[in-house]
Amino acid sequence: MTCKSGNGDCGCNGADFIELAPVLEKYAKTPGSLITILQKTQDIYGYLSMDAINFISENTGIKPAKIYGVATFYTQFRLKPIGKNLIMLCKGTACHVNGANMIEEAVSEELSIKDGETTEDGLFTLNNVACLGCCSLAPVMMVKNAEGDETFGNLTKESVKEALREIKRKEGAVK
Repeated sequence: MTCKSGNGDCGCNGADFIELAPVLEKYAKTPGSLITILQKTQDIYGYLSMDAINFISENTGIKPAKIYGVATFYTQFRLKPIGKNLIMLCKGTACHVNGANMIEEAVSEELSIKDGETTEDGLFTLNNVACLGCCSLAPVMMVKNAEGDETFGNLTKESVKEALREIKRKEGAVK
C-alpha cells in the first residue's frame, strides 16, 4: 500500500506502507480508533515517522496536526527510531527507594545516553518508565529486543554495567 496519490502529494514522500494496510483496512473508518492505529503502526515500524503520520492522515481523513498532537500527548508513542535494545528503567516507588537513580546513572556512564536518547551505534535506547510491576526485584530494568524481553532485578551499579556489556558482546559490539 503506497500513498493514494502515488507521488507523495499527501506528504508521505511516496513511502511504502504495505504492512500498515491491514490495520487501516480494519480501523480507518472506525471512530475513536486513532490510538489503536498509532499503537499498531509503532508496533510495525518501531516509531511514528512523519511519513507514517501523513499516510495515516490520508487514509483516515484525520488531519496530520491532530494525529501529531495525539502522538506527542501520550508518552507511549515515539517519534524517533529506537535502538535495537530498548532499556526500560523502572522509576516506580519501590525502585526509586532502592536506587533507581543510581542505576540510571550507571546506564548513562556505560552508554553515554540519558533518558529518551539512543546510542550513536543504534544499539540502545534508554526510557524511564513509571512501573514494570516487578517491585520485589527493585531496582529493576527490562531490555526489549527482537529476541524478546529480559528482566534484570536487584540491580547494582556494577551488575547493570555488566548486563549492558554482555548485551554488547552478544551484539558483537565488544570483543
